[in-house]
Amino acid sequence: MQLITTVYNFLWGDLFTLPLPGGSSIGISLLVLILIPAGIYFTIRTKFLPIRFFPEMLRISVEKQAGEEKGALSGMQALIVSTATRVGMGNMVGVVAAVSAGGAGAVFWMWVTALIGSSTAFIEATLAQLHKEKDPLYGGYRGGPAYYIHNFFAKGKRYSVIAVLFALSGLLCWCGVSQVISNSVSSAFENAFHIPPIVSTVILVVLAAIIVLRKNATVKVLDIMVPVMAVFYFAIALFVIFKNMNLLPGVFERIVEEAFGLRQVAAGGFGAALMNGVKRGLFSNEAGSGSAPCAAAAADVSHPARAGLFQAFGVIIDTIIICSCTAFIMLLAPQDLLEGLSGMELLQTAMYHHFGQAGVVFTAVTLWLFSFSTFIGILFYARSNVAYLFGDNWKAQTIYKILALVMLFIGGLAAYTFVWDLGDIGIGLMTIFNMIAILPMSGQALKSLKEYSQIMKERKNK
Repeated sequence: MQLITTVYNFLWGDLFTLPLPGGSSIGISLLVLILIPAGIYFTIRTKFLPIRFFPEMLRISVEKQAGEEKGALSGMQALIVSTATRVGMGNMVGVVAAVSAGGAGAVFWMWVTALIGSSTAFIEATLAQLHKEKDPLYGGYRGGPAYYIHNFFAKGKRYSVIAVLFALSGLLCWCGVSQVISNSVSSAFENAFHIPPIVSTVILVVLAAIIVLRKNATVKVLDIMVPVMAVFYFAIALFVIFKNMNLLPGVFERIVEEAFGLRQVAAGGFGAALMNGVKRGLFSNEAGSGSAPCAAAAADVSHPARAGLFQAFGVIIDTIIICSCTAFIMLLAPQDLLEGLSGMELLQTAMYHHFGQAGVVFTAVTLWLFSFSTFIGILFYARSNVAYLFGDNWKAQTIYKILALVMLFIGGLAAYTFVWDLGDIGIGLMTIFNMIAILPMSGQALKSLKEYSQIMKERKNK
């Protein structure tokens, strides 16, 4: 616990403090110092990609596609796999944690993180496509940061130290996320149905084992689950928003005011909103962390930049749309009703206000589905990292899956803060090692974007 706390504070604690007018201050963490400037840099270098290429993102997402390589994913399937992990824990538990700790203003900074993060997501996903390789175990392709970091730093050696550290950090992160998943599910089911955590955890682990221990069940399950649950959750949130339309201007006002600490009585309100919004924004959309490129590399697309655009679109779907759904469900409930609450109890209380007991049940079931898809998605990510570290063998793949299942079981009975810290440490370390590579390698992705822009122009002129 002491080691985890020390590393967590190094990554997410205050590296230095900036004084603010009025006597308050804001602490800047190492991860914020890396991600925000990098996101702004990539947004400028791609000439504001999230806005400029948004119509193209919509076009390719509805375009019929199929990978020609046997076992490979289409661009849309790669988006679905990455969305399974994005539209999952971060969207419900992550947003709840951000609002609990940073107030409504944290939502604003999650939006900002997503907008600049989508450019970062484009760069890393395109690099994953450019450096992908054939997958002899599962078929199709594999890749991700471990592979493009290796190609950049290894210089003919069997391993690159930074690539190894990234792969190990990823496996640590996904074990941490496995614990967060079962922890959140067990607490939600205890609140909704009074089911003991041990019961809900065992059921979750058994069902997960049935899918992940099979060779290629992952993508087939996610193809069905992710679109259905995301659309259904979005529809429920829209119902809440339309039902409380008269309260919407006040909620937006509260988000903006609290984002800059204008409503907080205590000093440091701005810092809490910013830090929690950015931290949970990263955990939710994963831009810059190197997770989603593991899925992007598996796609069989006509041009590497297309995979990048898919993943940039995924960040927008995740944070601007789905995370906002959770935020508005909570913020459209009376503030005094939610006073002093945190964790899943906060979201379930808000849902109870909107839908009665049915809302509590809906939250528990939705969280279960989101969590289940997240677990399946992160084990898809783990494939390429396990292969990079231990070679192409089923033994290593199976051992890691069993380890993740054990963590899934332990997490259902563990303390809430502890499991979040472990996940945050993993994603923090991944981000550092990934950013070391994508900053100097970004020219390759920008060249690919320029080529794709030319293809788009030629298509329009026909």
